Amino acid sequence: MAADRNFYNMDCVQGALAHLADASVDLILTDPPYGIDGDRLHRHYNRDERFVVDGYVEVDRRVYNAFSKAWLEQAERVLRPGGQLYVVSGYTNLYDVLDALRATSLYEINHIVWKYNFGVYTSAKFVSSHYHILYYAKPGGKRTFNLQARYSLDETGADGGSLNYRDREDVWIINREYKPGRTKNKNELPKALLQKVIAYSSNEGDLVCDFFMGGGSTAAIALGMNRRFVGFEVSQAAFGSRVPALRKIVAGSLLTPQPEPHVVPNRGKVWSVDESERLRVRYRELHASGVTKAAIVSMLTAEFARGAWAIRKRLQTVQRD
Repeated sequence: MAADRNFYNMDCVQGALAHLADASVDLILTDPPYGIDGDRLHRHYNRDERFVVDGYVEVDRRVYNAFSKAWLEQAERVLRPGGQLYVVSGYTNLYDVLDALRATSLYEINHIVWKYNFGVYTSAKFVSSHYHILYYAKPGGKRTFNLQARYSLDETGADGGSLNYRDREDVWIINREYKPGRTKNKNELPKALLQKVIAYSSNEGDLVCDFFMGGGSTAAIALGMNRRFVGFEVSQAAFGSRVPALRKIVAGSLLTPQPEPHVVPNRGKVWSVDESERLRVRYRELHASGVTKAAIVSMLTAEFARGAWAIRKRLQTVQRD
């Protein structure tokens, strides 16, 4: 087996105990069984089950809390200080997952809502079309967050809005992947979601772990982005179906050119009294000349080597004084 990838056809708790050392993992990205009779998801999703891999292993709701605590205890152990965890969860057993997380030392970074297409059809209530992504970290070390992994701070969309800001909002609109006539896992995460998490929260060469591999999507993306990978899958059918292809993935094959980082020299620097006064004077001069507010902010960001948000915030302060 290649040194950058290890796959184990076994329960994740026993697998982690047997194969993962303390503080050895940089990022865990996983989608555990939802405890909602998941082997009959075809009741809700319009798809041909002939192309869905058999062997989905569900968890009884009556033991979901204990199940969550058992695997999250191992996740806490194997994460390095500063290592990060993303758990995809439905709402049915969300309280159990949160309860299990709060029993660990891990702390919350974000509670992300993932809005998708192909929601669960209903006729007597609102359509369920979102999942929760619980983003946590282990205390005691530096956390990886690549601020400009996908968009530089100065990239703007067609309407002039910041692409970086929008990409980092905590509501993600990412459609499920429609794969007519192609083999798929029972509840497969879209490539775009996996790429986003891995880009922001890990670096090349980091070890990414999936406690519930399923169809191996996380493994495929992690390896394609030149991360190392380790994963566990208890289903023999799912494991046997996907692992041969995962062994053949070329490391780094999904890497794309990164945006040129936008450097703001005075980012985070405290405003001096003189600098604040100069900002007030320059704003008045530019405003009096008829320049639009958006253009003023753009010009002041260059003059004061500050971000646009910092300029706007400071202007609110000096204009009140």
